[in-house]
Amino acid sequence: MIIEQRISAFNELGQLFDFITNKTIPLSEELKSKFSSLEEDINFALNDAEAYNNWFTKDNIFYALENWSKALNTQLLSSWINPYNFKEANENVGIIMAGNLPLVGFHDLLSVVLSGNNALVKTSSKDDKLMLFIIKYLHSVDEKFKEIIKTVNRLDNFDAIIATGSNNTARYFEQYFSKVPNIIRKNRTSVAVINGTETEQELKSLGEDVFRYFGLGCRNITKIYFKSEELVPSFFENVLDWGTKVINHPKYANNYDYNRAIYLLGKDEFLDNNFVLLKKDENLHSPIAVINYEIYSDINDVKTFLQENEDQIQCVVGNELKDNPNYVAFGHTQTPLLTDYADNIDTLKFLSEI
Repeated sequence: MIIEQRISAFNELGQLFDFITNKTIPLSEELKSKFSSLEEDINFALNDAEAYNNWFTKDNIFYALENWSKALNTQLLSSWINPYNFKEANENVGIIMAGNLPLVGFHDLLSVVLSGNNALVKTSSKDDKLMLFIIKYLHSVDEKFKEIIKTVNRLDNFDAIIATGSNNTARYFEQYFSKVPNIIRKNRTSVAVINGTETEQELKSLGEDVFRYFGLGCRNITKIYFKSEELVPSFFENVLDWGTKVINHPKYANNYDYNRAIYLLGKDEFLDNNFVLLKKDENLHSPIAVINYEIYSDINDVKTFLQENEDQIQCVVGNELKDNPNYVAFGHTQTPLLTDYADNIDTLKFLSEI
């Protein structure tokens, strides 16, 4: 199957995602009929995904699908892959997917297929319902995809590996897959700096960076540096709209209650606005429903720390951080472009060299 055919299939998938979420893209009568006939299967997949993983609310699933619907069009996909010179040989690339967010492994699948290689997909049990639905749909678009994209319970006969997991599983992956070209991803998180120059809209948008997907992703803000303690109330005030969205979710509420109880018992210093805890802590990573924070006096100290710990950081947000290569504008950490790679490793470059 030539690259243009692969791109066309993903373009159609993008139209399907839009049909599910917004119905804004004009469709041919053929696609309208095709998508309408799938509505029962679509609803089953969406309900199944939420039933098996309660973190996958309809709102968050639709958010992920909507973002992908914007990226999956012929022009953007072609522009993305054009700079690379892919070899003609079809390599078998194993993909071990994470499952912390809806479709979090989709970028790897897309990269492997558009590079002209074959994908051996080991889905996460936390996100197999949506991923299997998508793979089945691609199989229906062109039967050749049945040879190009295969789901497996155990990886075998692979030429390269892309694996995402925790820091603990990464050590196992590095040892087990050491003899083949690989990308092994570890835990990362994101940080923000608030210095008082932010607009009200920027602070409201920061709520998206913190609370979208309940803070479960590497692009979620889990650490904030404040120029002064006086800036904290403004942050709390501008993210209030997220309160009912997260605290009414049983799993999030359980984490909030648990961490609050632990901090009270330990007599830890923290601030509370009834749906998220701000805890003074030097660590970049924080538990669910908690944001670690520090008060800084010199932004250069913060910049130096972020540079020294860049292997733990995916995104940085803040008006004074625009010179950081991982800088993302307020409210945009959860809307990555095709060129925004996990762990900042260019997947397409890797695939072009195997």
